[in-house]
Amino acid sequence: MGITDIVRQEATELWGEGKGPLLVAIAGGWGVLLGTRMIYPVILPFLRSSFDFSLTVGGLLVTILWLGSALGQLPGGIIADHYSERHVMVAGTIVVAAALVLVVAAPTPLVLFVATALVGLGQSLYPIARITILSKIYPDRIGSALGVTMATGDLGQTVLPPIGAALAAAVAWQLGLGFIVPLLLFAAAALWIILPEPSSQSTASASSSSTGSISIDSARSVLAELRRANLSFMAFILFLYILIWQSFTGLYPTYLVEVKGLSSSLAGLLFSAFFAFGVVIKPLAGAAYDRIGVRKSLSIVLVGPVVGLVALPFVEGLWPLAVVTVLVSTMLGSGAITQSFLSDAIPDDIQGTGLGVVRTTSATLGAAGPVLFGAIADRGYFDEGYVLLAAVLFAVILLTVRLPAGSRT
Repeated sequence: MGITDIVRQEATELWGEGKGPLLVAIAGGWGVLLGTRMIYPVILPFLRSSFDFSLTVGGLLVTILWLGSALGQLPGGIIADHYSERHVMVAGTIVVAAALVLVVAAPTPLVLFVATALVGLGQSLYPIARITILSKIYPDRIGSALGVTMATGDLGQTVLPPIGAALAAAVAWQLGLGFIVPLLLFAAAALWIILPEPSSQSTASASSSSTGSISIDSARSVLAELRRANLSFMAFILFLYILIWQSFTGLYPTYLVEVKGLSSSLAGLLFSAFFAFGVVIKPLAGAAYDRIGVRKSLSIVLVGPVVGLVALPFVEGLWPLAVVTVLVSTMLGSGAITQSFLSDAIPDDIQGTGLGVVRTTSATLGAAGPVLFGAIADRGYFDEGYVLLAAVLFAVILLTVRLPAGSRT
């Protein structure tokens, strides 16, 4: 079977039986949320100028955003397990829209940081609910469905940051973020209208259990599952990947402007290109996980980034930098693989809570990446920082090869 036939078959499975509109609504909301988050790195030079930030403080702002995006995932997963994913995703989208209004009106750095934390917290409610509802809609195609959804996230990260950068350069950085608010409200409305109401039976079942007993039972089940070698091992791999990804994306546009001498517009376009390739890579990575397992698929998507990160300090000019950006972009396929693996490995009755524990822990620890990377850059080691990221990513590949035998390895 050729690649075209495989793509056609996957598309038919994902769209059939009335599932298509559900996937579009879920993926569309995710795309707008991720696009919102990735506008921050491209307008960071404007924020540094407006609020007189150092690279370390700028990295701290991005870290606050990532930290907020991590902390709400466990509560969001618990709620998604026992109540309605629809309500969780709509609420998260509206919170982000409201928080952005506070960001663009921020008169002081303190208000900016607090409002940015709220943006992250609102965004953090969405990811686990997105995975659990997709696992119910596509029990046999979770890798492909999650790959498409994550690719749509990359589409948002491809389209929205350059628009934000252009508006920030032409008018003001506030407009570069503020134009997202109507898009978020539209996404929330689409989710509310298209996603089904939870069944009365499941609602009644959730209401019959006390919150305390649910939390205790879930915690015991999750801890028991995490003792299994594959889950704890994969959680550690996920932490290292998040640390690298957030360090790279948080300051890459600033690096292109301040070290490589590109204009903010060209830097925004290269940053956009990084995510544009993810639109293609993530569905392929998700399908590869479904077909060849986690070891081979994860190793394949991480080789290119090691080469690209090592080469980055030594290349100059737009086109060589574009080639390096493409090489590094293949690591975007890692998310579809690792999260599909975790979704398969965690039992359905605690899936949201389990994913919440793993993702919250990994993302919270990984959120330290941008501020640490900013501190390295402030001390004159911007180039060396990327070589360090390559070394950590190489360690991730070695860990992947040694992943214990188990589900879909």
